[in-house]
Amino acid sequence: MSTKGTLTVALAVIGSAIALAQAEPPRLPPAPANAPAPSLQSAADPGYQALIATCKNAPPARGGRGPAGARGRGPQAQGIREYTVAAIPGVIAAGQKWTFLWQEAGNNGDGIVGTNDGGLLLAQNDNSKVLKLDKNGKTSVAYSDTHTGGALSMSPKGSLFVVERGLHARIEQLAPQRKVFADSFNGDPIDCIGGVINDLTADSKGGVYFTMGGLFYANPQGVITRYGENLTTNGIILSADEKTLYVTNGQALAAFDVQKDGSLTNQREFAKLTAGGGDGSTIDAQGRIYVTTNGGVEVIGPDGKNLGVIPTPRGVITCAFGGKDKKELFILARGAKDANGEEVANAAQVWKIQMLAQGYKGRAK
Repeated sequence: MSTKGTLTVALAVIGSAIALAQAEPPRLPPAPANAPAPSLQSAADPGYQALIATCKNAPPARGGRGPAGARGRGPQAQGIREYTVAAIPGVIAAGQKWTFLWQEAGNNGDGIVGTNDGGLLLAQNDNSKVLKLDKNGKTSVAYSDTHTGGALSMSPKGSLFVVERGLHARIEQLAPQRKVFADSFNGDPIDCIGGVINDLTADSKGGVYFTMGGLFYANPQGVITRYGENLTTNGIILSADEKTLYVTNGQALAAFDVQKDGSLTNQREFAKLTAGGGDGSTIDAQGRIYVTTNGGVEVIGPDGKNLGVIPTPRGVITCAFGGKDKKELFILARGAKDANGEEVANAAQVWKIQMLAQGYKGRAK
């Protein structure tokens, strides 16, 4: 074989190895023998019943999604799955592949936010930390002691918020200064709403929309108002101009008109989700909405038209644009393999893929 032929074969082998590495991430390391107990969500805390007994308005008996975690309604982790990315004009080219970046055991990661340097912020429910994942997949701790922190959102003005799921649930502002932003509803602790405080999106007025079984708005003073009827909510995102709020509602995407004071009107069904119930969501610079569903990341046009689904290598929790020029789409996926090669449902992974579409640069999420 010629030198050129040998080089071609070698490059092909290397390419195959890279593809395999992307398809089969490394196994999780064994859990440390002295690992601390996971942070507790409110409903799993021994003090929950005593707190609920003080509610003027008792939470529904259903108890939300309970201590298992505020994650999507799709199937649990089923391992790596085969996928083929079809072209979606202006969104993604055919044949693109997901690249693995990070993983960790536990109910970790939710509501990811892309950063201007190409990295990602992840709130970790189990250890009450916010991790900074750099563009090379290396992590550092950005914030600690987040009281069982869940989803993150950053406003157009750079204010960073996190929903905190421990007993006495709350929304905390992490930056530019750290403070409790909202922790009561109609004179009761937020826990009295019932369920798990789930996802959020921050506006330019200084307020925060969030989901907790229903749909809520905490205004710039932290006063919370409930909106919507017959909603089964999860993911939530504002349009770029902040005139429309989108929230998942089971197997559909609902929309609301946003008023100047942040209040919401004109609830309507905006789109059907073709690949199962919706979880996390984000937007791009052209006003398209991206919603994680059972099949992957579903792309909805600004007119409500279903444009297609970007299949994912695992069941997916949430998504966000990031990377160079915000032309990479990141996902937080369910599951991983343990040191013995067994599938672990209670774990999270981050993957990314190259896009034609560009995320909206005016807001991190």
